[in-house]
Parts: sequence; structure tokens; C-alpha cells
Amino acid sequence: MLATVQSATLLGVDGHRVAVEVHIGSGIPGYTIVGLPDAAGRESRERVRAAMISSGVAWPLKRLTVNLSPATVRKTGAGLELAIALGLMLAEDHLASGCLDGVGVLGELGLDGSLRPVPGTLVLADALRRTGAETVVVPPANVHEAALVPGLRVRTAPDLGALRACLKGEEPWPDVDPPLAPAPDDTTEPLDLGEVRGLATARLALEITAAGGHHLLLTGPPGCGKTMLARRLPTILPPLDPAEAVEVTRIASVAGGTPPARLATDRPFRAPHHTATTPALVGGGSGRPRPGEVTLAHRGVLFLDELGEFPPVALDALRQPLEESVVRIARQGATLGFPASFLLVACTNPCPCGRSAVECRCTEHARARYARRLSAPLLDRFDLRLRITGPAARDAPGEPSEVVAERVGAAVARQRERLGDTPWRWNREVPAALVDRLAPMNADGRDAWHQVADDRLLTGRGAARVRRVARTLADLADAPLVDAEHIVLAASLRQDVP
Repeated sequence: MLATVQSATLLGVDGHRVAVEVHIGSGIPGYTIVGLPDAAGRESRERVRAAMISSGVAWPLKRLTVNLSPATVRKTGAGLELAIALGLMLAEDHLASGCLDGVGVLGELGLDGSLRPVPGTLVLADALRRTGAETVVVPPANVHEAALVPGLRVRTAPDLGALRACLKGEEPWPDVDPPLAPAPDDTTEPLDLGEVRGLATARLALEITAAGGHHLLLTGPPGCGKTMLARRLPTILPPLDPAEAVEVTRIASVAGGTPPARLATDRPFRAPHHTATTPALVGGGSGRPRPGEVTLAHRGVLFLDELGEFPPVALDALRQPLEESVVRIARQGATLGFPASFLLVACTNPCPCGRSAVECRCTEHARARYARRLSAPLLDRFDLRLRITGPAARDAPGEPSEVVAERVGAAVARQRERLGDTPWRWNREVPAALVDRLAPMNADGRDAWHQVADDRLLTGRGAARVRRVARTLADLADAPLVDAEHIVLAASLRQDVP
């Protein structure tokens, strides 16, 4: 008495097919599960047993062996429980042989037999489709999420008993209601860049950040408008394109929480507290490695307020993701890659007391120790570094977000047309080896770039970032080539901070 049911498990942010093999043999009654299950998988016996009994299916008093294949891949979570229960029913002839051919099964079981949602249903269902499944059975809460996978038929039932009746043909499959429109969030205050008075240079830096995907660091005393500017960045960012929407939705699915019912429409905006640990920022952790804030901000914004208060070890862990747009988590037997193409915006005070230079009471030692919390390699990865002092009382409001977003959208369209079919989407991402071809300069621009690199003693990375920012300035001005004016302005926005 042997049965096999197809399911899937999460490995990082990807789904991997798992064949749940169930064998029922003679001998002393017992239950053994093998194939590298985690603690939740090993505890499945009691949940599956109670769910089957609650659904009117007798628990076989025989020797039960469950193998999760492939045996070399660690299985995490309780999402294989429904597949185990259906495998037991197949092996005991409670279901007709062949009723699950070409069907993938995902779901956790409650003690009453109810089907409970599992995180990552979108990527798990996609993994089953890529390995030949034509239909997937999921809990009711995951139906709309699984339906986002093209070419896959989605079935559901409220509990194990109803699912058994549907598989035997005794009951029709329940109809699936269309997803409800998201309720408007009346608790969030609408933000607009037009609310910011003065700060013309900082507003320009924010526009360049949105147009070219450049990382931005703002330094200044409390109350000067750093956080106010940063939190209005999403109002001028270009919308997600279809490919980016799929990536963001897949990550939201893996992260858990409310299962997504439709593709994402807004770019993520993550703002972790400065007490966040290194695994919380970049991912990892014990047991199943989980995506961190840099992955949850993929294709969006990671905002780090009070940058100088973050643990220096956590900040330095951002250096590799900022350069490579991916986080690699190495564990025994596996190395996982988490996508991390995010736009970093950070704010910090110039010293521990946060006062202006005139009012500062910090000692030289205190200021030096505070500055050392931000390493030179980390600061070098910010394309734009700006010191601001705050608006004057007479300053008028600037342009609203709608006007700025229109200019940003036009600049993004120009760079997307220039980058073409390359894997890079932003000027920030253009590799140094191809910058001559993808960000061309005229003779005056090249001379100015060499002069700036020599006068400012820029590193190779810093010089390349000045050139990429200048290319974004040229895109905003609809200029085909980078000129000396663009280089000089880009260099002036890369100030020595803090």
C-alpha cells in the first residue's frame, strides 16, 4: 500500500517540488516521517491524525512511513500536511487511484480538519506548475494567490471531509468568489512633495534618486526636514512594471502575513527601527533562513532613519547587497540567494547631540566616535550625500509630487529605452565596464569627470557613481550626452558627511 502526492516547500524565496510518499505496512502501529523535515513537519502526525478522525476517516492502526523526496532538501513549515493526509487516504483506498494525477497539494491542517493557509503559496504553486502539475489544491485563503499563476487550475475546499467528497465526485467543487477590492486606508495621511518648503537642493537630490535609482544620504540637525523628504520619495517614484510587480508579489507571498490576492501595484517602502539586527536587515536567522528588510524592499525603498544609531555590524552587512543587488545566505548543505535590488535612503545627525554646528556641545572625541559608526566603504556606496540645514521661515512650498513624478517618469523612460534588453533597469546599476557605452559623455564632460576625480581624490567606485548620477541629470534634461555641467552638479551633490 503505497501512494505518492505532489507538493512543494520553500527554500529561501523559491519553491521546490516535494514528492510525499506514504507507505502503509504491517507491524507494530507507528508513524515515521523522513526526508529532513523541520520541527513543524515532525509534529504533523498529531495534526494529520486529529484532522482525519474529525473528518470521518479512520486512522490506520498500522506501520506508517512518510518519505519527503528529495531526501537531501530540508523541508520547512506545515504546508505538507494536507498532502500527507491525502496520501494516507490513497494508500488506504479511501480515494480512487489516479484522482490526484497531475495535481499539486498545499495546505496546513487544523485539528478539526479545516484547511489553513500557508505562506509562499504563489511561489509554491508556480514550482508545481513548472514541474508538470495542471491543477493545484489549496486552502480557501490562498485561492486568489494561487490563481495569479498563469495556466494553473485552482481548486479548494473548506475542510478535509469536503475535499475528500470533491475528489470522489460526490460533491461539486466550491465556486471561488472574485477577490474583493482593497479597502481604502483612511488612517494614512496623504503625502505630497509640495508640502516641503525650501530645500531646493535636497528636493533636486530626491528627484535624481527617483529618476536613476540612486542611493541617498541626508545629514543635518533634527527638524531640518530629512525624514519629511525621505517619506515623500514614494510619491514621485515610477510605477511598477509587470515584471517588477510579479517579483514584489512573490516576495510578499513568501514573507507571510495577509496572502496577496492580486499583483502588487505600489513599490515597497520599508522603514525598520534602528534596533534591527543583522539578520533582520539582510536576512537569515536560525532554522529556515528568512528574507530580511533589504529583500522586502526589493524594487522599492529601504529607509533607514537615524542611520548612526544602527549597529555598525548591521550597516556594514549592507555593503554587499548594495553592490550586487542580492543577498547570499550560506548554510550547511545549501546557499540561498535573496533578491535585494532596493533604493537606500538614509538620514543621520551630524553628531550625537544632533544640534547645529553653532550649538553643538559634543567633544571632538564624541564626534569622531559617532562618525566611525558609518564606515568609509558604506559611505562610498551612497551616490548622493547631502548636508542640509532646514528651510527658512519665508521659503515657499515647492512643486507638488505630481509635477515632479511626471519629469521622473520621462527620465526613466529615456534610460529604459537606452538600456534596452540589458538586465539593468536603473542608471545606478550600469556596470563600470559598460558605462562608456550606456552612459556616453562628450569631450567636455570627460575632461570635467577626470578633473573632479583628481581634485576630490575619489575612489574608482566613487568616480563611477558620479558619472552615473550625471547620466541621470542628463536624462532629466533630455540631453543625449553627459556634459561638464552634469558632472559638476553630480559631484557637488556628493558631499563629505557626516
